[in-house]
Amino acid sequence: MILKNKTVKAINGVTIPQLGFGVYKITKEGEFETVISEAIRIGYRHFDTAKIYGNEDVLGREIQKSKIPREEFFITSKVWNTDHGYKATLKAFEQTMNKLKVDYLDMYLIHFASPNYLETWRAMEELYSRGKVKVIGVANFEIQHLEELRKHSKILPMINQIETHPEFPQNELHEYLKEHQILHEAWGPLGQGNKALLEHPVLQKIALAHQITVAQVILRWHIERGIIIIPKSSNLKRMKENSQIFDFELTSDDIEKINQLNTGKRYSINPTGYIINPIYNKLMKIFI
Repeated sequence: MILKNKTVKAINGVTIPQLGFGVYKITKEGEFETVISEAIRIGYRHFDTAKIYGNEDVLGREIQKSKIPREEFFITSKVWNTDHGYKATLKAFEQTMNKLKVDYLDMYLIHFASPNYLETWRAMEELYSRGKVKVIGVANFEIQHLEELRKHSKILPMINQIETHPEFPQNELHEYLKEHQILHEAWGPLGQGNKALLEHPVLQKIALAHQITVAQVILRWHIERGIIIIPKSSNLKRMKENSQIFDFELTSDDIEKINQLNTGKRYSINPTGYIINPIYNKLMKIFI
């Protein structure tokens, strides 16, 4: 099946599907296999995983089982906090490659700006220069972290994957990313499925007017902002609905009403100012 999708280009010209599929918290092997095989059947080709998610190996197996050529997939993974540093990052990358059963990654990200991320970025630059990764970037980085990288890097991050949803649109960071030609990718684009957000009367009214779901309204809002999105769901009906966001457009009035929902509310931990330690890592397993 061919899924309607839009694409955006990284600063180096690499094309990235704007709609992807997140696999965080889908860890039960039987469930994961069903979800991924169905996602592939629906037409998803962009998959976002990470070492800390614990499902790189199963994702790799399902992609292989699909018999679809590797080059038709866009696969992202991330280096975790405990693997920061030049040598540790290179080792973690090889482990990820082995689990996914691939010989290159489409995108590799630093998961958080934990201490020593500058040395980690040096390894990312090395992987990119060797052709092992097509797009290198970061996740959960704030402006201060990106500014530090700008001072010490040969290659700037090409993308920043951050919590973004109508109640937390990341306006200041979004504008910074645009200014520096860094792509904006949203994790938790539906506010992690928060009931209050999905039942918000403004969003419900817009959805009713277009005869679509509130989730589709939110995802389309991201698309029209030029943001890459990786919604996650193990509900097969919602997986399909989330993919059906390219046959309609929101009006300028719709977009303005959604923009006014900004409350600055995060549904996860603020990544700024946290010291990475074992307790923090346990918290991250809960909240990321």
